[in-house]
Amino acid sequence: MASYHIETYGCTSNRGESRHIEQALREGGHYPADGPAEADVAILNSCTVVEKTERNMLRRAEELQEQTADLIVTGCMALAQGEEFDEAGIDAQILHWDEVPEAVLNGECPTVTPDSQPILEGEIGILPIARGCMSNCSYCITKFATGRVDSPPVEENVEKARALVHAGAKEIRITGQDTAVYGWDDGDRKLPELLDRICTEIDGEFRVRVGMANPGGIHGIHEELADVFARHDKLYNFIHAPVQSGSDDVLEEMRRQHRVEKFREVVAAFDDRLDYWTLSTDFIVGFPTETDADHEASMELLREIRPEKVNVTRFSKRPGTDAAEMKGLGGTLKKERSKEMSAAKREIVGDVHETMVGTTQDVLVVEEGTGDSVKCRDGAYRQIIVQHADEYGLSPGDFTTVEVTDHQTMYAFGQPV
Repeated sequence: MASYHIETYGCTSNRGESRHIEQALREGGHYPADGPAEADVAILNSCTVVEKTERNMLRRAEELQEQTADLIVTGCMALAQGEEFDEAGIDAQILHWDEVPEAVLNGECPTVTPDSQPILEGEIGILPIARGCMSNCSYCITKFATGRVDSPPVEENVEKARALVHAGAKEIRITGQDTAVYGWDDGDRKLPELLDRICTEIDGEFRVRVGMANPGGIHGIHEELADVFARHDKLYNFIHAPVQSGSDDVLEEMRRQHRVEKFREVVAAFDDRLDYWTLSTDFIVGFPTETDADHEASMELLREIRPEKVNVTRFSKRPGTDAAEMKGLGGTLKKERSKEMSAAKREIVGDVHETMVGTTQDVLVVEEGTGDSVKCRDGAYRQIIVQHADEYGLSPGDFTTVEVTDHQTMYAFGQPV
């Protein structure tokens, strides 16, 4: 878990994005600090409306850099003029706003507290299915708060999902430290059964998104799990399986429960069964033992697998973890490796969205966007923005069909047909 400080400048759109960032951070178990000096990470949501504003953003970024261990810059200036921060000598991660929560996680599992209960937020129902994990990653502090996996019975989680749907949820987000190990504490792997029962036993039109599942946990059920996804249209064809490194040596030092070949086998199982799906994965750049060859192995894996969504995080020490005792790499080296991987990521993700242009997708409207727009998710959980939503009578909870007309690297634009 990490403490964060977030500052927002500019328009209502930026303020809305900051609210989404903060909501995701709180759901992940992170908490606000009293100020940047007390925070593990500072987040600057930037504006670039005039030249004076740009100078103010650079000056504030420089101040925040001196006050906190890690700095993330997002918002308009970050996306339009990210090189300005680099040229000013500011050591910051430049990210799209919806990448920020994953970067703050620093490769750790999200945190589900002992009293976590289903939450309905608009059309979205959040269903924590278990607490804890079966891993012992050397860099992760979350395990100190959550312990080993504790899984309620399948029937109990099905009833919680049913209650969310009856309360109006159109999208159920299944969450946990590691959803793939649900049921391991009872000597069984129950995620496929849970998903199958939610999709078959609960009436209504809704979609289900499965949250983070580590490759080591998925691998023992990857064939069965891929079969479940192939059977049910209610499941978004989406998995978040953080590989973290393309080097087996680094994975061993991280104490991850998988190696690269197992990750490849997981991906291959879903490739075999699903024509249209999204692989989301994470890479930690600059782990203390990462060599140039290890980094290149990660780059090669990224180019080979070409995941549709990628979270790139620069390694940051968490107090009390074994990795915090390792001699770290220099900030400049981590920054260079992060920039190289982030550039490759943007190219890959941009190519994915480019292939969507001209296609027709069935989508669920999940929430309001900025201005008169809405955010939708297609069958592979890819975000499609529909502008001028009022003209089409669209609001959260609606299902519709759109033609993808354009994209901006991280998301696509669509028009109802």
